[in-house]
Amino acid sequence: MGLESKYNAMVLGLRDYVNKNKFKGVLLGLSGGIDSALAVAIAVDALGSDKVRGIRMPSKYSSDGSLKDAEESGKLLDIKIDTINIEKINETYLGDLKDVFTGLDKDTTEENIQSRIRGVILMAISNKFGEMLISTGNKSEISVGYTTIYGDMNGGFCALKDAYKTDVYNLSKWRNENYNDLFLGPRGMAIPPNSIHKEPSAELDFNQRDQDSLPDYKVLDEILIKIIEEEAPLDSIISMGHDSKLVHKIYKLLLLSEYKRRQSAPGVKLTARSFGKERRYPITNAFLNDT
Repeated sequence: MGLESKYNAMVLGLRDYVNKNKFKGVLLGLSGGIDSALAVAIAVDALGSDKVRGIRMPSKYSSDGSLKDAEESGKLLDIKIDTINIEKINETYLGDLKDVFTGLDKDTTEENIQSRIRGVILMAISNKFGEMLISTGNKSEISVGYTTIYGDMNGGFCALKDAYKTDVYNLSKWRNENYNDLFLGPRGMAIPPNSIHKEPSAELDFNQRDQDSLPDYKVLDEILIKIIEEEAPLDSIISMGHDSKLVHKIYKLLLLSEYKRRQSAPGVKLTARSFGKERRYPITNAFLNDT
Protein backbone atom coordinates (compact mmCIF):
# COMPACT_ATOMS: atom_id res chain seq x y z
CA MET A 1 0.00 0.00 0.00
CA GLY A 2 1.46 3.35 -1.05
CA LEU A 3 1.69 6.47 1.10
CA GLU A 4 -1.36 8.15 -0.44
CA SER A 5 -3.48 5.03 0.04
CA LYS A 6 -2.36 4.71 3.66
CA TYR A 7 -3.04 8.36 4.44
CA ASN A 8 -6.44 8.27 2.72
CA ALA A 9 -7.37 5.12 4.64
CA MET A 10 -6.55 6.76 7.97
CA VAL A 11 -8.55 9.87 7.06
CA LEU A 12 -11.60 7.90 5.91
CA GLY A 13 -11.42 5.48 8.83
CA LEU A 14 -11.35 8.24 11.42
CA ARG A 15 -14.07 10.23 9.64
CA ASP A 16 -16.42 7.24 9.50
CA TYR A 17 -15.76 6.25 13.10
CA VAL A 18 -16.43 9.73 14.48
CA ASN A 19 -19.47 10.48 12.34
CA LYS A 20 -21.14 7.08 12.68
CA ASN A 21 -20.69 7.16 16.46
CA LYS A 22 -22.02 10.73 16.58
CA PHE A 23 -19.12 12.36 18.42
CA LYS A 24 -19.21 16.15 18.44
CA GLY A 25 -15.54 16.31 17.52
CA VAL A 26 -12.15 15.02 18.63
CA LEU A 27 -9.27 16.10 20.81
CA LEU A 28 -5.70 14.95 21.30
CA GLY A 29 -2.61 15.86 23.25
CA LEU A 30 -0.08 17.87 21.28
CA SER A 31 3.49 17.27 22.44
CA GLY A 32 5.25 18.86 19.48
CA GLY A 33 6.48 15.45 18.37
CA ILE A 34 5.91 13.86 15.00
CA ASP A 35 3.27 11.35 16.12
CA SER A 36 0.83 13.90 17.52
CA ALA A 37 1.62 16.28 14.64
CA LEU A 38 0.65 13.66 12.05
CA ALA A 39 -2.35 12.47 14.06
CA VAL A 40 -3.80 15.97 14.36
CA ALA A 41 -3.26 16.57 10.63
CA ILE A 42 -5.19 13.37 9.88
CA ALA A 43 -7.95 14.49 12.25
CA VAL A 44 -8.28 17.89 10.57
CA ASP A 45 -8.25 16.33 7.10
CA ALA A 46 -10.95 13.90 8.27
CA LEU A 47 -13.25 16.27 10.15
CA GLY A 48 -12.25 19.88 9.51
CA SER A 49 -10.50 22.36 11.78
CA ASP A 50 -13.64 23.31 13.71
CA LYS A 51 -14.06 19.77 15.06
CA VAL A 52 -10.51 19.25 16.35
CA ARG A 53 -9.05 20.46 19.64
CA GLY A 54 -5.39 20.24 20.64
CA ILE A 55 -4.20 20.18 24.26
CA ARG A 56 -0.66 21.10 25.32
CA MET A 57 0.29 19.73 28.75
CA PRO A 58 3.85 20.82 29.49
CA SER A 59 5.97 19.91 32.50
CA LYS A 60 9.45 21.01 33.56
CA TYR A 61 10.80 18.38 31.16
CA SER A 62 9.07 19.89 28.12
CA SER A 63 11.44 21.79 25.87
CA ASP A 64 10.66 25.25 24.52
CA GLY A 65 11.13 23.83 21.05
CA SER A 66 8.44 21.20 21.58
CA LEU A 67 5.99 23.77 22.90
CA LYS A 68 6.62 25.93 19.83
CA ASP A 69 6.24 22.93 17.51
CA ALA A 70 2.88 22.06 19.11
CA GLU A 71 1.78 25.68 18.71
CA GLU A 72 2.86 25.64 15.07
CA SER A 73 0.78 22.50 14.47
CA GLY A 74 -2.24 24.41 15.69
CA LYS A 75 -1.50 27.41 13.49
CA LEU A 76 -0.87 25.34 10.36
CA LEU A 77 -4.17 23.49 10.83
CA ASP A 78 -6.17 26.41 12.29
CA ILE A 79 -7.35 24.50 15.37
CA LYS A 80 -8.12 25.55 18.92
CA ILE A 81 -5.31 24.79 21.39
CA ASP A 82 -5.65 24.78 25.17
CA THR A 83 -2.61 24.67 27.48
CA ILE A 84 -2.66 23.03 30.92
CA ASN A 85 0.61 22.84 32.85
CA ILE A 86 0.88 19.53 34.73
CA GLU A 87 3.91 20.37 36.90
CA LYS A 88 1.98 21.20 40.09
CA ILE A 89 -0.22 18.14 39.66
CA ASN A 90 2.83 15.94 39.16
CA GLU A 91 4.55 17.37 42.25
CA THR A 92 1.41 16.65 44.28
CA TYR A 93 1.41 13.02 43.15
CA LEU A 94 5.10 12.61 43.93
CA GLY A 95 4.67 14.26 47.32
CA ASP A 96 1.78 11.99 48.26
CA LEU A 97 3.77 8.92 47.18
CA LYS A 98 7.00 9.99 48.87
CA ASP A 99 6.57 7.90 52.02
CA VAL A 100 5.50 4.83 50.07
CA PHE A 101 8.51 5.15 47.74
CA THR A 102 11.05 5.80 50.52
CA GLY A 103 14.38 4.09 49.82
CA LEU A 104 13.51 3.28 46.21
CA ASP A 105 15.34 4.72 43.21
CA LYS A 106 13.60 6.86 40.63
CA ASP A 107 12.63 4.86 37.52
CA THR A 108 9.95 4.74 34.84
CA THR A 109 7.28 4.82 37.56
CA GLU A 110 7.74 8.57 37.96
CA GLU A 111 7.80 9.04 34.19
CA ASN A 112 4.56 7.12 33.74
CA ILE A 113 2.79 9.23 36.36
CA GLN A 114 3.18 12.22 34.03
CA SER A 115 1.69 10.30 31.13
CA ARG A 116 -1.24 9.17 33.27
CA ILE A 117 -1.87 12.71 34.52
CA ARG A 118 -2.13 13.81 30.91
CA GLY A 119 -4.46 10.90 30.18
CA VAL A 120 -6.81 11.93 33.01
CA ILE A 121 -6.86 15.55 31.82
CA LEU A 122 -7.61 14.54 28.24
CA MET A 123 -10.41 12.19 29.30
CA ALA A 124 -11.93 14.89 31.52
CA ILE A 125 -12.08 17.29 28.57
CA SER A 126 -13.45 14.49 26.39
CA ASN A 127 -16.25 13.82 28.89
CA LYS A 128 -17.09 17.50 29.39
CA PHE A 129 -17.36 18.41 25.70
CA GLY A 130 -18.43 15.10 24.15
CA GLU A 131 -15.30 14.98 22.00
CA MET A 132 -13.58 11.67 21.32
CA LEU A 133 -9.97 11.39 22.47
CA ILE A 134 -7.50 10.25 19.82
CA SER A 135 -4.43 8.36 20.99
CA THR A 136 -1.26 8.90 18.99
CA GLY A 137 0.90 5.79 19.45
CA ASN A 138 2.37 4.16 16.33
CA LYS A 139 2.78 0.46 15.54
CA SER A 140 6.49 0.43 16.41
CA GLU A 141 5.87 1.75 19.91
CA ILE A 142 2.79 -0.39 20.41
CA SER A 143 4.77 -3.45 19.30
CA VAL A 144 7.47 -3.14 21.96
CA GLY A 145 5.38 -1.56 24.72
CA TYR A 146 6.94 1.91 24.47
CA THR A 147 3.61 3.33 25.62
CA THR A 148 1.96 3.93 28.99
CA ILE A 149 -1.20 1.95 29.62
CA TYR A 150 -3.90 4.23 31.11
CA GLY A 151 -1.71 7.14 30.03
CA ASP A 152 -0.85 8.01 26.44
CA MET A 153 -2.76 4.90 25.34
CA ASN A 154 -6.02 6.51 26.50
CA GLY A 155 -8.43 7.17 23.68
CA GLY A 156 -11.42 6.02 21.68
CA PHE A 157 -9.46 5.67 18.44
CA CYS A 158 -5.75 5.31 17.64
CA ALA A 159 -4.99 7.27 14.48
CA LEU A 160 -1.58 5.67 13.81
CA LYS A 161 -2.21 2.20 15.23
CA ASP A 162 -1.07 0.23 12.16
CA ALA A 163 1.61 2.68 10.95
CA TYR A 164 5.23 1.93 11.82
CA LYS A 165 7.40 4.83 12.96
CA THR A 166 9.21 4.98 9.63
CA ASP A 167 5.76 5.21 8.00
CA VAL A 168 4.95 8.13 10.29
CA TYR A 169 7.97 10.04 9.00
CA ASN A 170 7.21 9.22 5.36
CA LEU A 171 3.50 10.01 5.69
CA SER A 172 4.28 13.36 7.32
CA LYS A 173 6.60 14.34 4.48
CA TRP A 174 4.03 13.14 1.94
CA ARG A 175 1.20 15.20 3.47
CA ASN A 176 3.32 18.36 3.45
CA GLU A 177 3.82 17.95 -0.29
CA ASN A 178 0.43 16.57 -1.37
CA TYR A 179 -3.29 17.25 -1.12
CA ASN A 180 -6.47 15.76 -2.56
CA ASP A 181 -10.21 16.43 -2.55
CA LEU A 182 -10.76 13.92 0.26
CA PHE A 183 -9.14 16.27 2.77
CA LEU A 184 -11.01 18.93 4.76
CA GLY A 185 -7.83 20.50 6.12
CA PRO A 186 -5.82 23.35 4.60
CA ARG A 187 -3.64 22.94 1.54
CA GLY A 188 0.13 23.06 1.88
CA MET A 189 2.23 22.31 4.92
CA ALA A 190 0.35 20.52 7.70
CA ILE A 191 3.16 19.11 9.87
CA PRO A 192 5.88 21.39 11.31
CA PRO A 193 9.24 20.57 9.66
CA ASN A 194 10.98 20.59 13.04
CA SER A 195 8.63 17.88 14.31
CA ILE A 196 9.81 15.72 11.40
CA HIS A 197 13.52 16.39 11.67
CA LYS A 198 14.22 16.62 15.41
CA GLU A 199 15.35 13.67 17.53
CA PRO A 200 12.31 11.89 19.02
CA SER A 201 11.82 12.11 22.80
CA ALA A 202 9.01 11.36 25.24
CA GLU A 203 10.28 14.29 27.37
CA LEU A 204 9.40 12.58 30.65
CA ASP A 205 12.88 13.33 32.02
CA PHE A 206 15.75 15.68 31.25
CA ASN A 207 17.94 14.88 28.21
CA GLN A 208 15.73 11.92 27.30
CA ARG A 209 15.74 10.36 23.83
CA ASP A 210 13.72 7.46 22.41
CA GLN A 211 17.00 5.84 21.38
CA ASP A 212 18.01 5.57 25.05
CA SER A 213 15.49 2.73 25.29
CA LEU A 214 15.06 1.63 21.68
CA PRO A 215 17.31 1.07 18.67
CA ASP A 216 17.16 3.45 15.73
CA TYR A 217 13.61 3.28 14.37
CA LYS A 218 14.81 2.18 10.94
CA VAL A 219 16.51 -0.85 12.50
CA LEU A 220 13.60 -1.49 14.86
CA ASP A 221 11.07 -1.43 12.04
CA GLU A 222 13.15 -3.72 9.85
CA ILE A 223 13.18 -6.31 12.64
CA LEU A 224 9.52 -5.82 13.57
CA ILE A 225 8.34 -6.15 9.98
CA LYS A 226 10.26 -9.41 9.62
CA ILE A 227 8.78 -10.78 12.86
CA ILE A 228 5.22 -9.47 12.55
CA GLU A 229 4.41 -9.11 8.86
CA GLU A 230 6.58 -11.91 7.45
CA GLU A 231 6.70 -14.23 10.50
CA ALA A 232 10.37 -14.85 9.77
CA PRO A 233 12.33 -17.09 12.18
CA LEU A 234 14.66 -15.18 14.50
CA ASP A 235 17.71 -16.99 13.13
CA SER A 236 16.79 -15.80 9.64
CA ILE A 237 16.57 -12.19 10.83
CA ILE A 238 19.93 -12.47 12.58
CA SER A 239 21.51 -13.92 9.43
CA MET A 240 20.56 -10.68 7.64
CA GLY A 241 23.11 -8.87 9.80
CA HIS A 242 21.01 -7.82 12.79
CA ASP A 243 22.49 -8.20 16.27
CA SER A 244 21.36 -11.43 17.92
CA LYS A 245 20.77 -9.91 21.37
CA LEU A 246 18.79 -7.05 19.85
CA VAL A 247 16.55 -9.37 17.81
CA HIS A 248 15.78 -11.53 20.84
CA LYS A 249 15.18 -8.44 22.99
CA ILE A 250 12.68 -7.01 20.50
CA TYR A 251 10.92 -10.36 20.19
CA LYS A 252 10.62 -10.60 23.97
CA LEU A 253 9.29 -7.04 24.23
CA LEU A 254 6.74 -7.87 21.54
CA LEU A 255 5.44 -10.81 23.57
CA LEU A 256 5.54 -8.97 26.91
CA SER A 257 3.46 -6.12 25.48
CA GLU A 258 0.53 -8.22 24.30
CA TYR A 259 -1.52 -7.36 27.39
CA LYS A 260 -1.21 -3.66 26.59
CA ARG A 261 -2.33 -4.15 23.00
CA ARG A 262 -5.45 -6.00 24.17
CA GLN A 263 -6.47 -2.80 25.96
CA SER A 264 -5.57 -0.38 23.18
CA ALA A 265 -7.98 1.72 21.14
CA PRO A 266 -9.11 0.53 17.69
CA GLY A 267 -7.53 1.94 14.54
CA VAL A 268 -7.42 1.61 10.76
CA LYS A 269 -5.86 -1.53 9.27
CA LEU A 270 -2.95 -0.71 6.94
CA THR A 271 -0.80 -3.85 6.98
CA ALA A 272 -1.31 -7.55 6.35
CA ARG A 273 -0.80 -8.37 10.05
CA SER A 274 -2.66 -5.80 12.11
CA PHE A 275 -2.82 -6.33 15.86
CA GLY A 276 -6.01 -7.87 17.20
CA LYS A 277 -7.18 -9.47 13.98
CA GLU A 278 -4.52 -11.10 11.81
CA ARG A 279 -1.95 -11.33 14.61
CA ARG A 280 -3.43 -12.94 17.72
CA TYR A 281 -1.21 -14.12 20.56
CA PRO A 282 -1.93 -15.07 24.20
CA ILE A 283 -1.61 -12.45 26.91
CA THR A 284 0.35 -15.01 28.94
CA ASN A 285 3.73 -14.67 27.28
CA ALA A 286 6.04 -17.36 28.69
CA PHE A 287 4.90 -20.02 26.25
CA LEU A 288 8.17 -20.32 24.31
CA ASN A 289 11.50 -21.49 25.69
CA ASP A 290 13.54 -18.67 24.12
CA THR A 291 11.63 -15.77 25.72
